[in-house]
Amino acid sequence: MTAPTRLHELTALEQAAAVRKGEVGPLDLVRHHLDRAEEYDERFGVFLARTPEAALSEAAALQKRRTGDPSALFGVPTAVKDLVDTAGIPTTYGSKAFAGHVPTEDAHSVTRMRAAGTISLGKTNTPEFGCCCYTDNDLAGPALNPWDPELSAGGSSGGAAVAVALGLVPVAHASDGGGSIRIPASICGLFGIKPSRGRVSSGPSGSEVTGLAVQGPLARSVRDAAALLDVLAGPEPGDPHWAPPLPDGETFLGHAERPPGRLRIGRYATPAAEGITVDPACLAAWEQASRLLESLGHTVEDMPTPFGPEISGHFATAWSVQSLGRRLDAEREALLRPVTRAWREYGRGISGEQFAAAVTGMHSAARGAIRATQQYDVVLTPTLATLPQSVGFFDESGDPLLNLRRQSAFSAFTSPYNITGQPAVSLPLYWTDGDRIPVGVQLVGRPADEATLIALSAQVEEASPWRDRYARLLS
Repeated sequence: MTAPTRLHELTALEQAAAVRKGEVGPLDLVRHHLDRAEEYDERFGVFLARTPEAALSEAAALQKRRTGDPSALFGVPTAVKDLVDTAGIPTTYGSKAFAGHVPTEDAHSVTRMRAAGTISLGKTNTPEFGCCCYTDNDLAGPALNPWDPELSAGGSSGGAAVAVALGLVPVAHASDGGGSIRIPASICGLFGIKPSRGRVSSGPSGSEVTGLAVQGPLARSVRDAAALLDVLAGPEPGDPHWAPPLPDGETFLGHAERPPGRLRIGRYATPAAEGITVDPACLAAWEQASRLLESLGHTVEDMPTPFGPEISGHFATAWSVQSLGRRLDAEREALLRPVTRAWREYGRGISGEQFAAAVTGMHSAARGAIRATQQYDVVLTPTLATLPQSVGFFDESGDPLLNLRRQSAFSAFTSPYNITGQPAVSLPLYWTDGDRIPVGVQLVGRPADEATLIALSAQVEEASPWRDRYARLLS
């Protein structure tokens, strides 16, 4: 492989290393990536807000203290998904109802990223309130697939995924409530981690009604994602969920540099949700990944789907209630998109008894699935049951229920692990004919065991690297 010569071709860790060595400064990195954002943002629907002045100011301040900083990502440009608050920066949650909203306080994840010396170039595109598995809204329009702009980039972290895939930033903040990191990772050919429940704080103002959503990284390499997870991870006082920390002295990046040992891996490719046919390309990606894992010395065994079809109803009930987390008056409610309104109207009709039953049902399903897979170190599934679809496929001008049904194949394998709270990743190992479209596979770890997932993913990346595939996107 020819060594990268342009800054945006370097990984996040390579950029940080260049800063530490004095080969490049944070200002150089920020200016370069801002220029790239200027070129690609509007064409691909990447950002809801770009913040060049703030980014340049932060980079200038970091330039004065770049030596001796312990952060592995010091000086690296990044971006923050527009579902989390950033002090002094417009935060719309993808909604016209919040156009012009400027928080006065950072989310804890943003505070951690600032403290680590990363520099945000802006807020990435997301569907309204993160409700959909595609990215489109009335403020910035759709996020487009960088491999084929006729297709959706997925969601709800679609803007973040496009930013990373096109080299506008080397690594980005994202979030996942039903697949929102893994879905765009699969569609855009990235590595994405949905961490364990409680690994990353959603405070101080994030909603924890269901415990489904967690924040995490999107990156082009496993090591970059692990490094950002090290930055994001850790509980804050008052958090309702806490994942067990790594032992003292250990880091997720460190686990990306260790062999995983020989693992027992279970696999299945039948969704729990009824009426979904898995695309042959998604099955081909799953089969190829199985063979690769066996070639690396791991045992791969078929297993039954560990969930029943009832989880779809439980998830929909919980999701509809969660969609009501932002209170709006009638005037602002009227500004919402049809699918968002449909979720909220459904949620308003859920009784307390029904909601309690749905949460209880999710807990029961999670316990059953974890018991059924406890003999495995890792579980392998397709990430998606379908290939990326055209932007128009998710048109909201018609029946919202049709739109919601069309989304179901995108989260059939991902959303169950938001219910269990287990860590899960999507790996970009397979492309359709002619390297046209990436197709991800999902690896799921034991509860709170991101370390094994990261070690295994790094081993897989070394055995079947995907970095060269980005040449046409980064040109």
